[in-house]
Amino acid sequence: MLGIFPVVAMGMLAGCTTYAPVALDVPAILAVRRETTLDPERVAAAAIAIAPGANPADGPWDRLTLLAAALIYNPDIEAARSGVVSAEAGARAARVGSPATLTLSAEYARDAAAQSPWLLGAALDLPIDRGVRRAARSGVADFAVEIARYDEAEVIWTARMALRRALADRLIAERRAADFQVVADLRARQMAAVDRRVAAGEASRTELDRVRADGADASRGLIDALAQAKDARLRLAAAIGLPPEALVGITPEWKGFDEPVSDLGATLDPEIRSLAILARADVLKAMAAYDQAEVELRLEVARQYPALTLSPGYTWERGLVKFPVSLGLALPPLDLNRSAIALAEARRAEAGQTLEAILASAEAAIESAGAETSAARTALDQIRSVERPTADRLARQADRELSAGAIDRVDWAAAQAGAAQTRLVELDALARVHAADAALEDAVRRPLEGPEILINAADVRSRQ
Repeated sequence: MLGIFPVVAMGMLAGCTTYAPVALDVPAILAVRRETTLDPERVAAAAIAIAPGANPADGPWDRLTLLAAALIYNPDIEAARSGVVSAEAGARAARVGSPATLTLSAEYARDAAAQSPWLLGAALDLPIDRGVRRAARSGVADFAVEIARYDEAEVIWTARMALRRALADRLIAERRAADFQVVADLRARQMAAVDRRVAAGEASRTELDRVRADGADASRGLIDALAQAKDARLRLAAAIGLPPEALVGITPEWKGFDEPVSDLGATLDPEIRSLAILARADVLKAMAAYDQAEVELRLEVARQYPALTLSPGYTWERGLVKFPVSLGLALPPLDLNRSAIALAEARRAEAGQTLEAILASAEAAIESAGAETSAARTALDQIRSVERPTADRLARQADRELSAGAIDRVDWAAAQAGAAQTRLVELDALARVHAADAALEDAVRRPLEGPEILINAADVRSRQ
């Protein structure tokens, strides 16, 4: 009968998984990243997968297609997906019962009265892994999967916001560079005209120095705008997860960039804001973390009671066959697990306070961003309705007066430069509007305008 144990042991060993080391070649990883290119067909398929109502094949590289590209290439998103896979594997492992223990024994005793001097035995220790302990352990692992999925959602959202902000910064910086170039050219022409005045004794050196300083300011603004545009392009590529060279020749577009939608903050009534807060991934993650802490407390409470172990066995004692059965008790610590229970209670309280803090922060962020969207639009409307028309009217008047010989090139260049400077002020106001809109979307964790409103969140989570 004892011969069956070697057979069982060999069968178990035959079913074991072998270890296979996987080494990481860091230089090769860097080389592959530097050589990665953008696959438009793959990106279009990903865009359709997350937004079935979109038609990226006929459209430009907008925010939706850029986000689809990030879902493919962004390494942070890929790492978050791996975290979900790891948590799911942990949940499956948590459902596997505690391992059994096989004990083999042998004894030799020289006894003339016995049929054999040998005593051979085997016993199995089978933990009774049922009830609260098993359910709590599985529950903790299940909540870990939920938390990993919410982490993935937060990483995707972070990438989306990085794309949005980088694209807005790029468009603003490129337009600022163009306007600063116009101002710099006008200041150069103005300085040449003033220089001629100084040579003719019609103007002072002070006036020439003032014009020269204005020209230096315009040149510095041009350099800064070009640097900001380059930085925005680099940040855009980083948010997608591609080297900057992969985006050469691609010109992202933003329909309606110059005409932002009506006040986004006004569209969020208290009920919608509450629903938006409760749907935020960080809020849902905090709720899952609290539930996980609750289950962990339940597990620690269960551990204050003894754990049962059933131990059936087989003994061949000098020709006599025995089948002993014993019941073992794994006793709790001497303090009846009170220290572990207190720790679990403290962690549950901490999780509750964390949830309240996140809720308060989210509500404050929505209120602040909503107010800023209104203020930013008011400032932009003021510039477009008063300052910009006035500056343009003065520039057109300067054109007419120059043609009529009423003014010279110095005054004409000053009027044209003033109009260009007003356009720069308008660009700053437009950038403020887009920054406020981005902050509001970040607060509610959902797109409020643009092509991303076609996205189905479930398709994003299920996409590989």
